[in-house]
Amino acid sequence: MAVLVIALVALVAVAVLGGLHWYVWRRLVRDTTRAWGPARITGTVVLVAGPVLMIAALAAERGGAPFWLQQALGWPGFLWMALAIYLLLAVLAGEVLRPLLRRFLERRGRAGTVVADGEAQAPFTPAPEEAASEEAASAPASEDGPSEPASEAAPETRRNAPSRRLFVSRVVGGAAAAAAVGTVGYGTYGVLRGPRVKRVTVPLAKLPRSAHGFRIAVVSDIHLGPLLGRGFAQKVVDTINATQPDLIAVVGDLVDGSVKNLGPAAAPLAGLKARFGSFFVTGNHEYFSGAQQWLEEVRTLGIHPLENARTELAGFDLAGVNDLQGESEGQGPDFGKALGDRDTTRACVLLAHQPVQIHEAVKHGVDLQLSGHTHGGQLWPGNFIAAAANPTVAGLERYGDTELYVSRGAGAWGPPTRVGAPSDITVVQLASKQA
Repeated sequence: MAVLVIALVALVAVAVLGGLHWYVWRRLVRDTTRAWGPARITGTVVLVAGPVLMIAALAAERGGAPFWLQQALGWPGFLWMALAIYLLLAVLAGEVLRPLLRRFLERRGRAGTVVADGEAQAPFTPAPEEAASEEAASAPASEDGPSEPASEAAPETRRNAPSRRLFVSRVVGGAAAAAAVGTVGYGTYGVLRGPRVKRVTVPLAKLPRSAHGFRIAVVSDIHLGPLLGRGFAQKVVDTINATQPDLIAVVGDLVDGSVKNLGPAAAPLAGLKARFGSFFVTGNHEYFSGAQQWLEEVRTLGIHPLENARTELAGFDLAGVNDLQGESEGQGPDFGKALGDRDTTRACVLLAHQPVQIHEAVKHGVDLQLSGHTHGGQLWPGNFIAAAANPTVAGLERYGDTELYVSRGAGAWGPPTRVGAPSDITVVQLASKQA
C-alpha cells in the first residue's frame, strides 16, 4: 500500500512538473516562433532536457550515486531548478503585461498612419498571412478578375514583419527569459562569492558583567556537497576567522554527502580559530549523510560536538541538542539530558538546528537559542513557505524569556542560488544588563 501511495504521489508530481514546463514552453517557445525551425527546436530541447537533468540530479544525490556523477548532474540540474522557478514566475507576470502591450499597439494602429520620408507608412505591419487574408477580403475585384494578394505586392520589409500577436509574444517572452536568467545568475554569484558578516547584539538578563561583549560566530547550513566544496569551505573559515570571535557555533547542515566523498572538502574547517573553541550540533542533513561518521570527523578537525550535552564557560552555559531528524535513528534531541541538571541562575545559550525547537528551549529556561535550517527561504517566494513551517524564518525574536536567533545560513541546498535571502555568518555579541 505504501509503495502504491508513493507511486501515485510521484506520478502526480511528474504530471504537475510536466504541465508547468509545457506552459513555459508554450509561452516562451511556441508563441514566439512561426514554425518548427532551429529556434523552436532548440527551445524545446532545452525545456525537455532541463527537468530531466533536475530529476536526475536529485535522484543521484539522494541515491548515493558516484560522486563524480553527482557533480556532473548537479550543476545543470540544480541550476535548472532555480531557473525553472523564475521562468515560471516571469511568464506569469508576463500574462499581466501581455494585454497591456497589445492594447497599446492597437491604439497606436488606430491612430492612423505616420509620414516618414514623404510617404505614408503604417505604424505596425501585420504578418504576410494576416495581411493577405484581411486585404483580400476587403479589396474589390477588378475587371480582369481577383486582385493580386496584398502580401505579394507588399515590399520585402513588410512581407517579413511579424504579426502583432507574435511581436507581443516575443517582447514579453524575451523580457521574461532575461529577467529569470539575470535573477538566477546574480543569486548564484551571491552564493559562490561567499557569505557576508552580520552583527547582532543580544542582551541577556542573567549574563554577568564579566561576560559582557562575548562574541559568538554563528554559522549554519554550509551544505558542503557536489557543488560547494573545499574552496567554499575555505571562504567560510576565512570569513569567520576575520571576525576574531570568542567562540564558533556550527549549527547543523554542514554537509550533503559522506565523509568518504566530502572529507577533503571539510578539511579547511580545521583552521577555525576562537579563544574558547568551536562547537557543532547536527542538522537534519547530517542524518542523510552518515551522522555518526561526521561527528567523528568534526572531532578530528578540532570541533567539539554537543550531542545533547552542555559545557560550562566563563559567564554562561553552552548547550547543544541533536536535530529532530535524529529521532529516525534513535538519536533525537534530549533537552532533559542537555539541560536538566544545570544551575538555572546561570545564563544558557543553546545550539539547536531547527527554530521549532524553541518551544522546548523556553520550557527549560534557555536564555538564547541559536538556529539555522530555514535558509531565510533561499529562493523568494520560498520565505513564505518557510514562515509556514518555522516560528522565525530569520533574525532575532523573543519567545517568553528566551531569545531566538535564526541565521539564513552560509551555503545553499539544491540550487547554489539565493534570491531575497542573502547568505550570512552572524557574530552574536552577548550583552549583560548589569554592564
